[in-house]
Amino acid sequence: MSTETTTAPGLLLRLAGPLQSWGEHSHFNERDTARFPTRSGVIGLLAAAQGRRRNQPIDDLARLSLTIRADRPGVLLRDLHTVGGGLPTKATVTTAEGKKRPGDTGTLLTHRTYLADAAFTVAVTGTDDAEVRDTLAHCAEALRHPHWPPFLGRRSCPPEGPVLLGESDDVLHHLVHLPLAGRPPRGGHGVEFLSDQPLDRLPLPDHIATADGEDGRHPSSDVNDEPVSFHPRHRTHRARPLYRRTVHLPHSQYDAKLGAGQLTRLHDYLTSHLNHPERRHR
Repeated sequence: MSTETTTAPGLLLRLAGPLQSWGEHSHFNERDTARFPTRSGVIGLLAAAQGRRRNQPIDDLARLSLTIRADRPGVLLRDLHTVGGGLPTKATVTTAEGKKRPGDTGTLLTHRTYLADAAFTVAVTGTDDAEVRDTLAHCAEALRHPHWPPFLGRRSCPPEGPVLLGESDDVLHHLVHLPLAGRPPRGGHGVEFLSDQPLDRLPLPDHIATADGEDGRHPSSDVNDEPVSFHPRHRTHRARPLYRRTVHLPHSQYDAKLGAGQLTRLHDYLTSHLNHPERRHR
């Protein structure tokens, strides 16, 4: 049990789909992915839903905190893309000088890595003041009626359903208790939580154990995914601490019936709890 927990207003998001890709160190022909949604990727998703241009400020969104529950970590899939192969010279890729590549160099290769069959639940939280609550409300409305379609890191990776699960004044509680898809992890493995804030604030009931006794109070590493600007000519990120905590959630939270059955159970939970906050601790 955490020594101190936090009640935080916020949004619950579901990031699930056949493929996801959250670039970490992508450069030219090598496009990688982190094993979890990055701050840059999720804040970019919120900004796109609101219709913000890349040169617009994101200071209000950068004030929000993200806590991720890795429901299904997924598996890495590496894909090879070719561009310009088998075409006549005039139809090949244009160089930076505006010329055309000759036939022997006309085919460009790129390697792209994806997360396949992954699912994450994300709590987007903020401080309990009017300005931040207003930001969260605008994000929720934008996700219900997005200006640009949301995608999971890359435009080629659409979500399998609505991204927004709901809003709550105790969003971290629901992040812990929401139903999970699939069978409980084998070999004593638990469910991993990741955040930009210390994870000893997670509101865990007494009967839920933490793997290895680690409470996530101290960062496990730094990641370079804090967006400063999305401007296409001045895209800038900085490092921030990454906190991890692995928790053994009750087997009753899992549902091996994937697809419609699991989504129905998730819908029932959201209807019973998010719309009726007084029931949330039952």
